[in-house]
Amino acid sequence: MSATRLVIDHRMRHPEKAHRPDNPIQRKPAWIRVKAPSHPVYHETRALMRENRLHTVCEEAACPNIGECWSQRHATMMIMGDTCTRACSFCNVRTGQPNALDAGEPARVADAVKKLGLKHVVITSVDRDDLADGGAAHFAAVIRAIRAAAPDTTIEVLTPDFLRKPGAMEIVADARPDVFNHNLETVPRLYPTIRPGARYYQSLRLLDSVKQRDPTLFTKSGLMVGLGESRLEIMQVMDDLRIADVDFLTIGQYLQPTVKHAAVAEFVTPEAFAEYAALARAKGFLLVSATPLTRSSYHADSDFAALRAARAAAT
Repeated sequence: MSATRLVIDHRMRHPEKAHRPDNPIQRKPAWIRVKAPSHPVYHETRALMRENRLHTVCEEAACPNIGECWSQRHATMMIMGDTCTRACSFCNVRTGQPNALDAGEPARVADAVKKLGLKHVVITSVDRDDLADGGAAHFAAVIRAIRAAAPDTTIEVLTPDFLRKPGAMEIVADARPDVFNHNLETVPRLYPTIRPGARYYQSLRLLDSVKQRDPTLFTKSGLMVGLGESRLEIMQVMDDLRIADVDFLTIGQYLQPTVKHAAVAEFVTPEAFAEYAALARAKGFLLVSATPLTRSSYHADSDFAALRAARAAAT
């Protein structure tokens, strides 16, 4: 398929991004490249997602780790459809007017979790600014369905910011997931261009409010680097997250999905990621994952076990 055809296809999928100037995609350094999926279990996992009519952020966001994760039967379920009400310049998820919520989705998600035999599951969603509660009640319904179908499975939610949705955070927190994750994504200076529909301090306030409502919940947040942020700006975000008592920080390399998305300003070296990890640990996070291929839900099951162990050791 030609490069021109790829751009046309993307514009059909993301018409709201069609006006953005093209940003040529740079060749990735050796430490970023991953193999194409080929393991038979990968195809079994994919078939199960299709059978249950489920969306995954692994596919929708073009995650580079999909081959590894799906080959181990790990998948991050994306609820409330495949169409987001926002148009962030880093994200490959479709933007537009979403369909109505599917009342049968919580049961299908729970069935997939049970069939996959997951010890830990991550549930995320598109932004649903069209809903009065931003989809909070739907998150709670999914949590309850998984608890009923797979009571031994621990649950991590990766939620939207619930901007201008009073009471939404409380609905999700009161459903008692094991981990409440919300990604800041980038430094506040870059929000107008990278995350224009969001507000940095709303995202920070959300994480702080979760911990205040239920101090027993683990809280988690993630950052992308390589968008033009400075080291000092990343350190300030770390400090902000620690003030909000966030337990777990993930930091990964931003990868440009298409020519219509924000350009990569820098491929951060593995050595620089190691420095970020050391800084974050020194600031008091219970757990830190900082590598070029780190994503919010990458190795989430083993990370959750390490998170519990770290809390136990600290008390």
